[in-house]
Amino acid sequence: MNIKKIGLTALAGSLVATSAFAVDYSVSGNATAKWSSANAAHQPEASNGKGVGLDTDVTLSASGELDNGFTVSAVQVWDTDSAVSNTSSQLSVGMGSFGTLALNNRFGGKANGIDDVTPNAYNETWDGLSDTNPSFFGDSIQKGVITYKAPTFEVAGVSINAAIDYDTAADEDAATSGGRTASSNSGTGLVLELAHDSGLSIGAGQVKVGNGTPAAGGSDEEQVTAYAKYSMGPVSVGYQEAYQNTENGGQDKSAAFWSVAYTAGDLSVSYAESSLTTEARGSTVEVEAELESLQASYSMGAMTISAATAETSNANGVAGQSYEENEIAVSFAF
Repeated sequence: MNIKKIGLTALAGSLVATSAFAVDYSVSGNATAKWSSANAAHQPEASNGKGVGLDTDVTLSASGELDNGFTVSAVQVWDTDSAVSNTSSQLSVGMGSFGTLALNNRFGGKANGIDDVTPNAYNETWDGLSDTNPSFFGDSIQKGVITYKAPTFEVAGVSINAAIDYDTAADEDAATSGGRTASSNSGTGLVLELAHDSGLSIGAGQVKVGNGTPAAGGSDEEQVTAYAKYSMGPVSVGYQEAYQNTENGGQDKSAAFWSVAYTAGDLSVSYAESSLTTEARGSTVEVEAELESLQASYSMGAMTISAATAETSNANGVAGQSYEENEIAVSFAF
């Protein structure tokens, strides 16, 4: 809902002369009540049991247009679960046929945005449902990232999108305005996505991170991923793989995801599986953690009821360790 219009002065730098323009500033949010139970036989008591909690998010967004036709938008999300925290903030400049340039202070980078794109009714197999997270792609360049998105090209029914990420300090929190990070270890990301009118979409990405702790014969870190999704009527399916060549000869990782989702009006159901394999190195053996989740959600206007049950084997990369979680959530959007 728009709560006010504020006259702000926009400094467009070399783009246009300084001018004042009206900005639409809006506030939106959601509140989610969750019941959750967990069973982790090999974990301490804190990883077991059940509970009920409330999570509320507040989103502040502003947008306006410069004299040269470029658009400017800013978004900040506050999470008030237990304590108020900034969970997402971005500033972007739409340059028309020149594409879009964005500063992603916290999340919003394109590479990390395709870490797991398989369809689901509620959440990814790992998001809040497991102690194991196979979506490592782009996790080093997700704070303080500059992203350039090329304009969309249409060729023979195919939409082509490309983006480049640059993080001045990979694996670090974003610097404060006018401040600096303690590291100059930079990272870059490349993403290419194609979507066809038939419902088929494919994409791929690559991330490279500099060697943060140089050693004799040390190496940089590289991550790659590729995915394919297909939608036909109410059914969507997806498959994705990712691989990480860890810096300085560390344990490499690989991940795989697949899911199928069905949507009929306001009702959605999905089943998904994913895996995270930590490769053998020296005396350390290879371990594959496997996750699976069955989910459903139903929307009634601004209210959505969701449920999920999930299981993880070899949780946290420990052979024989299991983790189970069940969750029911009721959310309201404002």
